[in-house]
Amino acid sequence: MPPRRSATKVIASDSPEYDQGDNKCSRCKGAKCCQYVTERITTPRSIADFDYLLWQISHKLVHMYKDCEGWTLLFLSECQHLLSSGMCGIYEKRPLICREHSNDYCEFDISVADSAELYFRDYSDLDAYCRQRFKNWDKRYDKLATQ
Repeated sequence: MPPRRSATKVIASDSPEYDQGDNKCSRCKGAKCCQYVTERITTPRSIADFDYLLWQISHKLVHMYKDCEGWTLLFLSECQHLLSSGMCGIYEKRPLICREHSNDYCEFDISVADSAELYFRDYSDLDAYCRQRFKNWDKRYDKLATQ
C-alpha cells in the first residue's frame, strides 16, 4: 500500500492532549511519507522475473523491498507540492490517498529499509541476492548467445 499522510492538529508536547501516536506528522522533520512513491508488484519467482526487476532497479532512485505484505518497488521522488517547510502546498485540494493516510505505522517510527524483510538499494544488492537464490543465475545469458 502506498504511504499516506493525514492531517493532525499541532499540540505542544507538554499539553495534556499530547499523544505521541496521534501527533507524528507535526513532529516529523522533512515529511518522510512525501519523499517517495511505492508500487506493489507481483511476487517474483523466476529468473526472468528477477532479471526484469534488475533492469528496473538499475534506474536512479529506484529501490525495492519485500515485507510482510509482499514485494514493492520504491521510487525515491519528493512530492512536487511539498513546501520547504515540510507542509503540503495543495493541502485543501490534496488527493484522496493523502487525505486517507494514517500515521499509525509510518517512517517516523521506523524506515522502510529497516522494517523490510529484504531491501535492495541498487543493481549490486539485487544481483547478489539472485546469485544466492539461483545457482544458474549467469546462465540466463547463454540463451541470448544461442539465438
